[in-house]
Amino acid sequence: MYIPRICQCGLPTVLRTSWTATNPRRWFHCCPKIGQDSCGFNGFYDPPTCPRSVQIIPGLLRNINQVQEVATNNEKRATMFKNLLLLGWLVFGVYFMLNR
Repeated sequence: MYIPRICQCGLPTVLRTSWTATNPRRWFHCCPKIGQDSCGFNGFYDPPTCPRSVQIIPGLLRNINQVQEVATNNEKRATMFKNLLLLGWLVFGVYFMLNR
């Protein structure tokens, strides 16, 4: 439930949405006055998380971390195989040039 706060001007704050790269779609309180008249008050509004989300989110985060770990390992293995293939072609080329 949203409870308005009071800014430094003594007015109830306005709830707005941030669209910055660091806080996309995050709600925040701000002074209802705009521009030079604004007192500059702001503060983030984070509504309470529903109980089901509290149960689900940790599992999702664990799954994401596991998938990222597998992807990192696969990238390392792919690099290793590329290097082995390059080494194999290099050895083949040297062998071919020496036995002409």
